[in-house]
Amino acid sequence: MAANEPRKSKAERRDAARREAERLAAKQAATEKRNRLIIVVASVLVIALVGVAGFFIWKESQRTLLTEFEGARPAASTDTGGITFGADAVAGTTVEQAPELEVYLDFMCPHCGTFEAVNGGDIKTLLDEGAVTLSVHPLNFLDRQSSEGDFSSRAANALATVADAAPEQAYDFMQALFATQPAEGGAGLTDEEMGQIAVEAGVPQEVADTIAAGTFLEWVTVASDQARNDGVGTTPSIFLEGSRWTGDWATQGTLLQAVRDAA
Repeated sequence: MAANEPRKSKAERRDAARREAERLAAKQAATEKRNRLIIVVASVLVIALVGVAGFFIWKESQRTLLTEFEGARPAASTDTGGITFGADAVAGTTVEQAPELEVYLDFMCPHCGTFEAVNGGDIKTLLDEGAVTLSVHPLNFLDRQSSEGDFSSRAANALATVADAAPEQAYDFMQALFATQPAEGGAGLTDEEMGQIAVEAGVPQEVADTIAAGTFLEWVTVASDQARNDGVGTTPSIFLEGSRWTGDWATQGTLLQAVRDAA
């Protein structure tokens, strides 16, 4: 204390101490508030970063061989290689909130022919009712079972061609292809024969004439590879609401009821 500085009273010293305590408390409160704000901001940033990372991980998981496929692909197709059919069996459409039925098939596969004979009418009924979204995956698994070595690919291309340019006739054409299914091991139908079948199913002649161009053959190959990546090794393979359906498709009405139950 300086020599000339007056001595503070006890009350003044108490007030000074109180003010200093209040200053220190206010400083401590401000520090704690700032630290809480830093923690909150940091937490928000972490959550945002986790969300962004999760989004990109999810987005990457949705990528398929067809996501960035630059070849010709039918307008009615999906990134998993399916051709969708919605209400009234029109290719390229879906039915909102209806169960999704996926069928992986090969036009040379005799079991697929049986599947169509048993269930084709029931599926058409569901489509006409707007009670299902059907996704047909035409594959080339059995090319080797045709003497020319390419019937499955050409038949899948034929369906893709019709689905792309004549979507209202595509389902009828698919049923007609199975109705005239060649024996396994033979040459299969020619492109011209499939074109004639298409016309008889109501497909315009100018669309049927383009089947022989093989516009979607590369797409068929990539879509078939994607099916293998998705764990499909045999035909027919049926998925209902994203899960493999192992019910008795050989008994008429069983699949129909399963789809109705899923709804």
